[in-house]
Amino acid sequence: MLSSKRAIVAGVALLLAFPAAAQTGQRISVEQFNAGPRQENMVRVQNNISFFIAGPTGDSEDAQKLREKAQRTVYEMAAHECDLLRDVLAKDCRMESVNVNVNANGGRQFNQQQQEGYTINGSMSLQITLK
Repeated sequence: MLSSKRAIVAGVALLLAFPAAAQTGQRISVEQFNAGPRQENMVRVQNNISFFIAGPTGDSEDAQKLREKAQRTVYEMAAHECDLLRDVLAKDCRMESVNVNVNANGGRQFNQQQQEGYTINGSMSLQITLK
């Protein structure tokens, strides 16, 4: 069972995360870290992001640049996530994993036509020590 301090910190983290998640398509979860020997104040934070980038698909150089831009965006977000967590609730942060999926033509409908581009899904898992 979580101590009341950890439960409050986890609850506050979720409350802070949900308004941002609703606006950006992010899904963030904070859970007690249970793998291996239990260490005091260890928490795993998982963040999922989905977004669409309009542009050319296929094998062209412009399409390749757009895919790389999409991947870079997720990697930059993952790199920044530990900084954000340290500002808010972590005294230490370690990235465990980052995953990026770039799917062509998964775009949004606009005036009955599907917009050309990529749907990007990214996820990251971080392990933090609470302040």
